[in-house]
Amino acid sequence: MDGKRGRFLDGPTMGHVVRMTLAGTTGITFVFLVDLANLFWISRIGDPKLVAAIGYAFAIQFFAVSVGVGLMIAGTAIVSRRIGMGESARARHDATAALILTVLVQGLVALSIVLFRDPMLRLAGAEGETLALAERYVLISMPSLLVMGAGLAGQAALRAEGDGRRSMLVTLTSGSVAMVADPILILTLGLGLDGAALGVVLSRFVMAGMALLFAIRVHDLFARPEVWAVRRAIRPFVAVAVPAILTQMATPFANYLLTGVIASFGDNAVAAWAVVNRLTVVAFGGIFSLSGAIGGIFGQNFGAGLHDRLRSTFRDALIFCAGYTLLAWALLAATAPMVVKGFGLIGVGETVYLTFARVGAGAFVFVGAAYVANAAFNNLGKATRSTVINWLRDGVLILPAAWVFAEWYGATGVVYAQALVGAIVGLFAAAWSRAFLARIGQETPPQRARP
Repeated sequence: MDGKRGRFLDGPTMGHVVRMTLAGTTGITFVFLVDLANLFWISRIGDPKLVAAIGYAFAIQFFAVSVGVGLMIAGTAIVSRRIGMGESARARHDATAALILTVLVQGLVALSIVLFRDPMLRLAGAEGETLALAERYVLISMPSLLVMGAGLAGQAALRAEGDGRRSMLVTLTSGSVAMVADPILILTLGLGLDGAALGVVLSRFVMAGMALLFAIRVHDLFARPEVWAVRRAIRPFVAVAVPAILTQMATPFANYLLTGVIASFGDNAVAAWAVVNRLTVVAFGGIFSLSGAIGGIFGQNFGAGLHDRLRSTFRDALIFCAGYTLLAWALLAATAPMVVKGFGLIGVGETVYLTFARVGAGAFVFVGAAYVANAAFNNLGKATRSTVINWLRDGVLILPAAWVFAEWYGATGVVYAQALVGAIVGLFAAAWSRAFLARIGQETPPQRARP
């Protein structure tokens, strides 16, 4: 061993789960809250087409961000395992390799979306003036994805180290800058949708700067770039990154499909769907952050061969997830009338949002279990199982269910379909991952993570 002992290898696992998840939750929820505020300022202009345009653009942006999250999960996994094994020098080289690979992949994703933005938005249901507005938003905001990639790699290194506090500060700082800049850009300077896109770009630059500053100056988590180190890291990185990206891509793919279904009910329905998507990630930020936040806990203990701590981490994460979800659901239901009024949702749009807040959000009691399962599989050498879980839900079941329920209940049927499918797959994921964890260290001698 050539390094200090990983901080997740001792102490109650519930404490680590709560600390890392709350830190991740605070950060990610604030970022999504800023995104929601961005949508709110756009809605103040009084043109439903602008809100709908952001809704369509979100369906595309969601793909790009999800690729980045998958890459971040891979970086956290390979670095945290090395920290758990006491190999700090190897961990630093792997972190640098993950940074380089993440930026390269994000650059390719950004270029592809910019080139094919028109057909992608048309397939999502955008047309006419709304299509033109959505294209412009994507064109302005998408190139900054490369900068975001650097920020995500820095975040991955901080989470692998276990520094949840500074990881949280990264997102709080970038979000605070956007929170101040958005109303100025959108309303005061009169830039409208362009201002919203520029706010996204600004926040990504701040996020990257802060993440790399903390990772390099505070923890010295990055080594000097070396070609041999990148080559050595490609295989373990790709082994996690490919299935993790595929796993993360399932949700935006489903949102893309559902946006197309709900588009048939008009711009008011799409505007409400945009609000639903923003408030989903705000209210359930803790659930969405679970896979990344507790990945380092699984990774360090897996690298150290502490299998009983893997099982207790899984159990504690499920308990935390259930309590968090019930509280968020209650808040959404209680504030639903205010949200409808604040965003100017009318007609079918009002009905769609109220259905989500009072019924659909409850499914996250079970959906959260799938995120816990994903964290376990991604960091314990079974990342393809996470891919199976998410694509079963979002690629196989969701569209047929949405068609059927939309036929029965109209636009609100999309909300019902999403909730039902999410609950069914969440229960399946929890059972599958629990059975897998029960076997680790029981049938074979404990094994260290493969070099």
